[in-house]
This record gives sequence, structure tokens and C-alpha cells, in this order.
Amino acid sequence: MWLLQKEQQKCYIRRKNGDPNLERGPHTFVDSIDLEPIPSTNPPQWQLSLPHVAIATLASVLFGYHMGVVNVPLQYIGKDLLFAGNAIVQGLVVSVTLASAFLGCALSGTIADTLGRRRAFQISCVPMILGAIISAISTHVGAMVLGRFIVGLGLGLSGPVTSMYVSEISPASVRGTYGSLLQIASCVGILAALVAGLPAHSVPGWWRACFWISTVPACLLALGMEFCAESPRWLFKQSEWYEAEQELERLWGRSHVKGAMADLVRAEQSHDGGGTSWHALIDPRYIKVVTIGAALFAFQQFAGINAVFYFSSTVFQAAGVTSDVAASVSVGAVNLLASCLAAYLMDRLGRRTLMMLSFMGMAFAMAMQVLAAVVPAISSQRGSIALLGTLVYVFMFALGAGPVPGLLLPEIFPDCIRAKGMAVAMCVHWMANFVVGLMFLQLLKTLGTGILYTFFTLVCLAAALFVKQNVVETKGRSLEEIESLLLTNL
Repeated sequence: MWLLQKEQQKCYIRRKNGDPNLERGPHTFVDSIDLEPIPSTNPPQWQLSLPHVAIATLASVLFGYHMGVVNVPLQYIGKDLLFAGNAIVQGLVVSVTLASAFLGCALSGTIADTLGRRRAFQISCVPMILGAIISAISTHVGAMVLGRFIVGLGLGLSGPVTSMYVSEISPASVRGTYGSLLQIASCVGILAALVAGLPAHSVPGWWRACFWISTVPACLLALGMEFCAESPRWLFKQSEWYEAEQELERLWGRSHVKGAMADLVRAEQSHDGGGTSWHALIDPRYIKVVTIGAALFAFQQFAGINAVFYFSSTVFQAAGVTSDVAASVSVGAVNLLASCLAAYLMDRLGRRTLMMLSFMGMAFAMAMQVLAAVVPAISSQRGSIALLGTLVYVFMFALGAGPVPGLLLPEIFPDCIRAKGMAVAMCVHWMANFVVGLMFLQLLKTLGTGILYTFFTLVCLAAALFVKQNVVETKGRSLEEIESLLLTNL
């Protein structure tokens, strides 16, 4: 059976004129694959894949929205549900979503490999809709926590799938730009949550409407995926070669199908029959890239970015900024602006350069806030320095540390472990995210701004050094070229 499948990979059938009655098989040769590299003078048309990427980015919008939806109205939620002033419960309402996202993320690799990327998206929408409804109608803190927990399952499932899907359907020439769109979409979601929460100051119970709003993009994502292309690489792995060819034609254009299929065949042959089990992640050929991926997400979260987003209103208020809402909206706007700049630079400067620049800039911004906290001579300007330092930090984060890991990991993970490798790396992301969200306010009260932000500064510096020593540049290369390069060097 295995020999039959390998022969089919070399002699798959292209159904002429779309005739569904033609059968595929190794003995009916219609069109063979030339495994020699096929030069192409023109890259695939980016306009063909853009609508599919745009639908997928709704998952990132939902991620950003649910991360920020409790930021502005948190005190009003606490007042209505009787937990106002309890820092631990406030942290639980914020971070329980992250804990459950870990569970959803752990399942994402198996679901995406078994059912495909499109169905995984649609499955993720179910808990995001159900959980939002439960939170919107909650009358006590237990129901609110339950709703946030259920939403997290969907967020955890959709995160790795979104990064994989966008990387797998994007032409190499614009893959960096398309990957950056996920960060832009996340910024849009965060900013939308901040803006949506503004009426909570004057309209009693408005926080319930904030949760209802989130059901709209979730429904659009579930519906839109019904019309999107499936990942050609997933179809190829399922031995659905004709369907893979069809989707490649939809996404890249007819003239690029033959070359793309040849790349897929070469990549498949290089695996030497390697499996896609979880055990493959500790194979000596793959364990280094899996470790790099997990480390990048750990650095991203322990650098403190989500502490800024989750509790920006509280932090600015403590720093003496009178309009905490205005400060939070400013954070969202700067995040969006820098993400747009990153999309422009991603395929020009490259992933590695942007990440190193980003982490160094974040370290500088955190150091500004440390100085403001510990130097008495500038204590009178603490509020202004906190605001400036936070905005610089967010700008530098969105320039590289934010968008690059989610783009880079699907690029460096070989096709046979991509889904499960992304699941492991994103599990690390969610766990670190949970710890920061749960402990940040308590640590801020216990240690103070100076010590806590010094820790964040050191993490940023360590991350820049790690990137310099371990990350390879991937811009302009196809996924198959990157895989071949890494497997040769590891």
C-alpha cells in the first residue's frame, strides 16, 4: 500500500476538463511531475490568495477583542458581579481565558491534521460564540469565569491554525506581509474592544453589549471559511493530489501549479516516510526548531506585553495619568500603526532583523519606566514618562516581537510536524500568557514598578541575544526551501 501511495505521488492524475469520472491511479499516467526546480519569472498573483487570508484574519480580530474586552469595563463588571476591589478575582476573570486557551491549543494540532484547516476554524467558532453569550448574560462571577473559559478554548484552537493556514496558502513573495496582517487584525480587535468599552462609564450594564458584539465576527468567520480554499499542503498530505492542485490554482494561478506540486513532492520524499505523531517532535531532526519556537513565544510573553494590554487602564491610573481610557486607546492606536509598518518591512528587512530591533527597543522602553520609578528627581514626571515609555514599548513590540513568531514558526516547522509543532509552541505562549495575566497586578503591588519592569527589561535583552544566535532568515524562500535548508543544517 505504501509503495502504491509513493507511486501515486509521482504519477497523480489531472482530471482533464474537470471530468469527475476519470479515476486516479499509478497505472493511468496522464501528467507526471517534473521534480527539477521550475524557474518562474513572475511570482504568484497576491490578489488571488488575499480574500482567503482576509477571512482567516477574523480569528486574530477575535483574539485581540477578547484579550481587551474586559480592560475598560472591568471595574463595572466587578461592581455588578460583586468582586470589585479583589485583585485575585479580577486577575482570574482576565486570565482564565488564557488557561483554557492552553487546552484548546493542545488539541489544535490533532484537529487541524485530522479534519483540515478550514474545519478547525469552524470548530473554534463554536466556543467563541457560546462563551461570549454566557458572559453577556452572567449574573454572578462564576458564570462570567465559565464564559471566559469557554471562549478561551476557541481562541486556543484558532491561534495555531490561523498562522499555519496563512503561511501555507501565501506566496513566498508576500508571506511576510500576509503574516503581519494577523498582528494588524489583533491590534484592530484590541482597539475595537477599548472603543466598545467607552460607553460603560455612562451606560449601566454596557459591558454585556461588549460581549454580544464579539459574536458577530465569530459567525462571519464560521460562514466565510465555507467558501475559502483548503490548505493545498494539508490536501497533499491526505493524498488528495487533484484537490491540492485545484486549490493551488485558486490561490496562486494556473501557471504556478506545476512548480508548487513539484515542491510538495520533493518535500514529501525528503521525509523518508516520517510520521506525524507527537513523538516526532522529539526526533533529533526536529527538536531544535520546536525548542526555538517555544522559546520565542515564552520570550514574547514574559517581556510583559500583555500586562500592558490587560491592565493598561489600571497602570496608567497608578502612574498619575488622569485619563486612563485615553491612554489605553492611545496604546491600541500605536500598536496598529506599528503593525502596519511591520507589514511593509517584513519582506524587506526580514524576520530576524525585525525581531532583534524590536526586542532591543522594548528593553530601552522598559528601562525608561524603571528610571521613572526609582529616580526621585524625575518622580514629578512619572505619569508622562510612563505614558511615553509604554507607547514606545508597544510600538517596538508590534514592529517585530509581536508579528514575527506567529509567522516564523510555520515557516521553520517542517510540513510533517507543522500542526503539532505549532500546538506545542502556542501552548507555551498561552501558559506564559496566563501566568502574566494572573500574577501581574499582585506582583506590581508586592514588588513595585522598578523591580518588575527591570525583570521585563532583562527578558527583552535575553530575547534579542537568543534571536541573534538561533534564528535563521526566511524571507523570500518557499516553505519547502526553508525546510530543506533547516534539515540540512540541523
